[in-house]
Parts: sequence; structure tokens; C-alpha cells
Amino acid sequence: MSLIIPKDYKQTLTPETTEQAIRMLKTTFQEKLTKALNLRRVTAPLFVLSGTGINDDLNGVERPVRFPIHCMGDRMAEVVHSLAKWKRMKLASYRIPAGYGLYTDMNAIRGDEDLDNLHSLYVDQWDWERTIRPVDRNLDYLKKTVRSIYSLLKEIEVMVYDYYPHITPTLPDDITFIHAEELLSMYPGISPRERETKAAEKFGAIFIIGIGGKLANGEKHDGRAPDYDDWSSVNSDGFNGLNGDIILWNDVLQCAFELSSMGIRVDKDALVRQLDICGCPERKELEFHKALLEDRLPLSIGGGIGQSRLCMFFLRKAHIGEVQASIWPEEQIEECKRNNIILL
Repeated sequence: MSLIIPKDYKQTLTPETTEQAIRMLKTTFQEKLTKALNLRRVTAPLFVLSGTGINDDLNGVERPVRFPIHCMGDRMAEVVHSLAKWKRMKLASYRIPAGYGLYTDMNAIRGDEDLDNLHSLYVDQWDWERTIRPVDRNLDYLKKTVRSIYSLLKEIEVMVYDYYPHITPTLPDDITFIHAEELLSMYPGISPRERETKAAEKFGAIFIIGIGGKLANGEKHDGRAPDYDDWSSVNSDGFNGLNGDIILWNDVLQCAFELSSMGIRVDKDALVRQLDICGCPERKELEFHKALLEDRLPLSIGGGIGQSRLCMFFLRKAHIGEVQASIWPEEQIEECKRNNIILL
């Protein structure tokens, strides 16, 4: 998306008060998330070895930041994109039982991002993962988990209102579930981003199911790597996919606002199927993939929740640079400054 400049934008909080509010939001939300999903905190890596299959491929085209390790014969390491697969390996190593899981503060550098109101070179999110049973690999379990997270967002919104009464709540009582195929039928002839915007404006908060596989028009709603989310298994609604995105309506920017990507993870069958669909069956020889195919990894559900995005949404900020320190093009900094958007 291109840079959005809201008309007559005014800061809801001064930069100093914003810093205090960010700390409060991050501390409170992770405490609530821990209790709601039975998670415990673990320490996460900033980088992993290249060639292991552990790093997240996102849409499959983003290049990781890479560097040689001098004392290991210049073996290459790469900064994580996210920890989707690493977390599942950690569930196994800690032998975390079904119904319990872990979360971590994930920090990443994504050098290929197009920098705008929502996208930064620096990514900070709560990456979480929970062990599940075979019987839990269904749409009802996914929806139940989404509703648990959404209820936390509602609680955070009320807390912000208690501290700052001029920031009034906007989220609807419930989140609406829509499959990407249904969204295509509702709004044909426009792009996936435009469909998201129309649905988010109509319902206020949506969860789009089944992101990663091709739809009836032969296109994907959005890309997903083949080896973490299950976007190909047939669900109880008759569509494909056990994953999706939490998207809110952002009243400041007047656009759809993705806060979380999550889903039930691939089992052995889904992994093989999705690797074949994406034309990369050779990945089965990588460390992570072999562990999954050899039943050394538990079934799981997991996702990421953007920390800066959460703060941006609830503090009614127009640019993610108002709640995190990063690098921006000079012309973007100046354009924002002219419109009372002060980047940290």
C-alpha cells in the first residue's frame, strides 16, 4: 500500500505519554495472552543457520538478511522472518503437552518490505505455539482460539479507554469469520486487499480463513509458505484451510488492518501435499521437515501477533513509526512531519 495521510490528523497522545502507553499495552497483553492460551515464555533466537528449513519463508519471495559466521568457517546464518517452525521444534524439545504452549518476543528484520504506514524493516511480534491433539485439527478449534484472542483485544481496548477516555472503543462485540472463497464471492472483480477493506469496514473485525491456496479464480488471497500453516485440508465448511488472519477496521487510516496471522499447523499429509503444490518436494530432506515426517514434532496451532501494530491500533496512531524506532525514507519522514505524524 502507498503512504496514507489522514486528513487533519492529530496525535491522541504526546510522544512521551505514548512511550508509557506502549509499555503498559505490551506488558498487559502478554500477561493476558499467557493465561488465556496456557502459554509460558521462552527465549527466542534472532538468527538461525541457513539451509536447515527452520526459518519462515513468509510468501516465499522475501530474502532473509544473511551473514557469514567467521569462527564456523563462514557458514551462513540468517535473521529470522518469524519463528513459525522454530516454535514447534521447541514444543517437542520441552515436551509440552496438549492444551499448553509457549510464546516469545520475536524480533526480525525484513529488508524487502515496502515501507508505509503499516510495514517496517523492523518486525516485533508475540510468536506463540500450542500443542494440540489429533482431534483438535478442525475449524471449530481454530475459531475457538481466535475468539479467545479477540476477547483479549476487547479487554485491552477497554483498558486503554479507562486510562485515556478520549480514545473511545470501536471494536464490535464479536469477530466475523469469512473464508477467502466466500470473500471472493462477496466482492468479485477486485483485489484481495480491496476485498479485505470492504469486509473489515462492514463487520469491524474479521477472520479470513484459508489463506495460501488458490481460490476459484485461480489466484491466492495471499501467499503462505507450504510448511507451517495448513491451508490445503478440507474443513467442516467444505472449503480448504485451517488457518487465517485477524483483520480489524482501522478508523484512523480507513483501511483493513491485519493484526495477526495464525493457524493449525501442517501434519505429515498436509506437509507433503503442500510441498508438492508449491513445487518444492526436496524440502522433505531439511531438518525441520524430516522431524515432522518422522513424528518427532507434535501437532500444534500457532501464530504471531504484531506488538507495534497492536500499540498503533489501540493508541490510534497513523504510522507504525509512531510506536517503534526504525529507518524510513527521508521523503516519507518529511511528508509525515508536515502532517503532524511524528516518527520515533
